[in-house]
Amino acid sequence: MKHKYHIHGMTCNGCRNHVEETLSKVDGISSVTVNLEKAEAIIEMEVHVPIEKFQEALKNDGGSYSIHNLGEHTHSETKKEEKPKGKGTGTFYCPMHCEGDKTYDKYGDCPVCGMDLVEEQNLSATTTEQWTCPMHPEIVKDEAGSCPICGMDLVPMQPDLSAEEKTYKKLLKKFRIATLFTLPIFLIAMSEMVANNPLYDVMEQKYWNWIQFALSIPVVFYATWMFFERAYRSIKTWNLNMFTLIGIGAGVAWLFSVFGMFFPDVFPSQFKTESGAVHVYFEAATVILTLVLLGQLLEARAHSKTNSAVKELLKLAPNKAIKLVDGEEVEVTIEDIKLNDILRVKPGDKIPVDGAITEGDTSIDESMITGEPIPVNKTVDDKVSSGTINGNQSFLMKAEKVGSDTLLSQIIHMVNDASRSRAPIQNLADKVSGYFVPVVVLISLITFAVWAIWGPEPIYVYAFVNAIAVLIIACPCALGLATPMSVMVGVGKGAQSGVLIKNAEALEKLDKVDTLIIDKTGTITEGKPTVETVGSFDANFNEKEILQYIVSLNKNSEHPLAEATVKYGKEQNVDPEASGLKSDGFSAVTGKGVEATINDKKVALGNPKMMEYANADITSQMKAEAETYQKQGKTVSYLSIDKIVVGYVVISDKIKKTSAKAIAALQERGIAVIMLTGDNHNTAQAVASVLNLTDFKASMLPEDKLNVVEQLQIEGKIVAMAGDGINDAPALAKSDVGIAMGTGTDVAIESAMITLVKGDLHGIVKARNLSHAVMQNIKQNLFFALIYNTIGIPIAAGVLFPFFGILLSPMIAALAMSFSSVSVIANALRLKNIKI
Repeated sequence: MKHKYHIHGMTCNGCRNHVEETLSKVDGISSVTVNLEKAEAIIEMEVHVPIEKFQEALKNDGGSYSIHNLGEHTHSETKKEEKPKGKGTGTFYCPMHCEGDKTYDKYGDCPVCGMDLVEEQNLSATTTEQWTCPMHPEIVKDEAGSCPICGMDLVPMQPDLSAEEKTYKKLLKKFRIATLFTLPIFLIAMSEMVANNPLYDVMEQKYWNWIQFALSIPVVFYATWMFFERAYRSIKTWNLNMFTLIGIGAGVAWLFSVFGMFFPDVFPSQFKTESGAVHVYFEAATVILTLVLLGQLLEARAHSKTNSAVKELLKLAPNKAIKLVDGEEVEVTIEDIKLNDILRVKPGDKIPVDGAITEGDTSIDESMITGEPIPVNKTVDDKVSSGTINGNQSFLMKAEKVGSDTLLSQIIHMVNDASRSRAPIQNLADKVSGYFVPVVVLISLITFAVWAIWGPEPIYVYAFVNAIAVLIIACPCALGLATPMSVMVGVGKGAQSGVLIKNAEALEKLDKVDTLIIDKTGTITEGKPTVETVGSFDANFNEKEILQYIVSLNKNSEHPLAEATVKYGKEQNVDPEASGLKSDGFSAVTGKGVEATINDKKVALGNPKMMEYANADITSQMKAEAETYQKQGKTVSYLSIDKIVVGYVVISDKIKKTSAKAIAALQERGIAVIMLTGDNHNTAQAVASVLNLTDFKASMLPEDKLNVVEQLQIEGKIVAMAGDGINDAPALAKSDVGIAMGTGTDVAIESAMITLVKGDLHGIVKARNLSHAVMQNIKQNLFFALIYNTIGIPIAAGVLFPFFGILLSPMIAALAMSFSSVSVIANALRLKNIKI
């Protein structure tokens, strides 16, 4: 029989597999299939098994998931804990991305690798400012004022520490306690090397052993107990990791010492000192644990630096804004700004939200989101972005994007997501780590056996110490951190330079790209077309009448060329409706042009393909007249009325100053640059000659661009595509790496893996340099981690002892292991200072 149940608590494929496995172990179950999207389980059983059995199985497994009959479960049963107030979001993720981009809603350890979770950052937690009374802290207000109880002025509340800072402070406290108790243990143990040890004049060695035991208890059971908890959890769930090795190594050393103190007669003479006391390893266990704690402390400090780019972006967000309400200026919080509100931005103020200037001129410092240091001049109708800084002129603006829709919020969201994503190269490290721990435990056992059989006296002491050294030095933490640390820092660096990376895979692929396809309008050119002239081919229509038809047709279109013609019509005082022209049935033909019915006449405007579509013939004389403009790099659109071509409009779009330099830089790096444009051959030829581009294709429809990308991929090319329009979206999505201009459409940006905030080709050079630097950094980290373990394990096992008498103390192994992780993070942090 089959039954279907609702499963609550699953968030990823790891959860799905875990639930399937747990339910499959229940007696009488033939098969279990769990659907993550529907949160349902189909359970096949030989005889009916009551749901209580499944509930008990999941509860015994840790209680993370629950099972219910369909329709019975309500969200109120599993109410989420209120997220902690602080600088962060209350959303946490594993720095080693063990379960991909899975997040957790409370702070703790990663259930797979045991690492401390890292808190995400976002704007909502930083822009709200609250006020409190120094005498009555229970009074909390959203604005300044006086206390309703005592009348004192309210003061700004200090935000709580973020989870990262709390973790660091907690670890620092534990490290101080661990050091305080470990140091005397270490000194007592090391005193054995001193001739005529003065400590033994005070009391016998066995009593000093008891003192070491007493001093070790706070270290093991308080300061570093979390390592044993993580080790136990890793073995229970069979997610073997660095804490498995630390827990086994340090735990065995400590338990052996305790057992030796209580039952000394059980051990052979090789384990005993001259006084008859068993060799104890309290100093090895506590020093190892304290040094691992030091490594965790340094990592916690370093983690806060890796996402410092997001924190810097967060600082850009202003708390307040000045809003015009009935002509009066009122100070409001950012949360109170609504769409279409009119705001005043004063000199030196940060721009509160995204919008457009409605009154005034100014210059704006956009360096924090574009990476370009030169202020940009802005006037009426120009767009402005939240977080950028106004120059020395006051202006009014209309709010067009607020809250999470602003560019700054989207950048932060994108950086958070990309920082959590996995690069394909990480699969190598994950594969190695999967086999690593069991192999290391096996090597440790072999080491013990070899020393116990062939080692010098005291053989068991040598065997024991070297086996522990192997366990400790082999911790794969550095290997796990190698990729995510570089990705996190690299993505942050990109965001500060105006290069937004959607995921880590984009960084890896971009480094391998050998062919770049670029669009013309808005990518190579400024994307701000202006009408140069309007001409007539028909004696029945003068230029003004041609313009009236064009404006009447284009007023329904959002295409940049259409907007340019409508704007030109206003400048020429053209009003189609006043002339009796009424447009109906407007439609855009992608990659060709637009059409509509105006006063019962079929009117079309666009390129030669649009004229074909409208069954209107372009004569050779018309082509010749158009070519004179096209050879200058200008675009000519034809107008047809009832299948007769009657006129044209010439539109020019300046080439961006950075385009030629950027294309030359990419070609120097061995990247073939191809321009694909929907414009005609003559215009494309003119633009290509200015940019020294030998490879270009004109009159390209969206499907043609897509076909070119597919053909190049069949030839074995790794293709990047840069574009800014809806017609570029299919090719952007199909390419190996899609690059969207931040000045373009939302559809293009959504289809791309990389977005250039400023929207010029120089951003591609930056992105390429960044991807190369990140991949080099990852390879360096993987080399450090692997070479360290490759050399460290044989030395710890004692291969150098027969030749040089060299052995590796477990304490030195612990120190080296901790600093290997820190060295990987330090190497990743170098990316913050690279020039791209």
